Amino acid sequence: MSFDHALPLIFMGLMGVAMLIYVISDGYDLGVGLLMPRATAQEKDVLIASIGPFWDANETWLVLGIGILLVAFPKAHGVVLSQLYLPVTLMLVGLTLRGVAFDFRVKAKASDKPLWDRLFFAGSMLASLSQGWMLGRYISGFGEGWNYPVFAAAIALALPAAYALLGAAWLIMKTEGELQAKAIHWAKLAWGPVVVGMVLISLATPWISATVRERWFTLPAFIALMVIPLATGIALLAARLLLDKAIVRTTLCWVPFVALIAVFVLGFIGLAYSIYPFVVIDRLTIWQAASSPAALKVILIGVCISVPAIAAYTVFSYRVFWGKATELRYA
Repeated sequence: MSFDHALPLIFMGLMGVAMLIYVISDGYDLGVGLLMPRATAQEKDVLIASIGPFWDANETWLVLGIGILLVAFPKAHGVVLSQLYLPVTLMLVGLTLRGVAFDFRVKAKASDKPLWDRLFFAGSMLASLSQGWMLGRYISGFGEGWNYPVFAAAIALALPAAYALLGAAWLIMKTEGELQAKAIHWAKLAWGPVVVGMVLISLATPWISATVRERWFTLPAFIALMVIPLATGIALLAARLLLDKAIVRTTLCWVPFVALIAVFVLGFIGLAYSIYPFVVIDRLTIWQAASSPAALKVILIGVCISVPAIAAYTVFSYRVFWGKATELRYA
């Protein structure tokens, strides 16, 4: 394979990894936002403190992923946005609302803070629902008919539950005492709906897409691919079993979060296998949607500068602010 032929694959890989990092990293802080109504006023400050140093860096990966789609795959960008214009707009409204609420609650009077907390929750829910709908429509290839919106709606409802579970696991790792105990309880509540949603969606996806059905249910590929759902089930079961152990409140508090990251990574691998070599399933392949090799080479220079910078900033922020979250304080 020549370098020119490999360039679209390189950019597709970069875009996929950027979106995966975004879903995991911003997924847990969206999940924390979804859990806000269950916390007391004092606990809400700790919830906000647990994600405060990270959420800006997390959303940078979304900008990177969409930017690569725009410049490296302009034809696909046009198709995707034309189909998802409204949910993308709603997602951006939700993310903006989160940012405004996050900053305004700092300066708000005590009597006004509950309003900004509710808006923070609303923004988190709106962004999560929109992302779930977009994922459902994307997986189905933007098909037309009653079953496609139903499938997208199912994922739109399942994704906030998955984010809430991930957010609860993050709080188990970042908090102590009574709040940590509450986070364990929240994780147990979210685990069941997430598992049911994942099973139903996994069963529905081959029904909704002939391409996915052919990829997964032909021999010998079917036997090899069973590793993905089996590993996913093991990771989910391990996370749930650990929630009942006292040690999750001490030295192994990070294990449920890591197990859930494994679940998201395995889901990403399954999705990547299902849609390859398409950027828009059944419509545009990677090479059909890509910019010219000359343009991609120029873009690659920028990517080689920006991606390491984003990665370094992300690693630095997590290293500096690692450890348990404490009560929120403002200078």
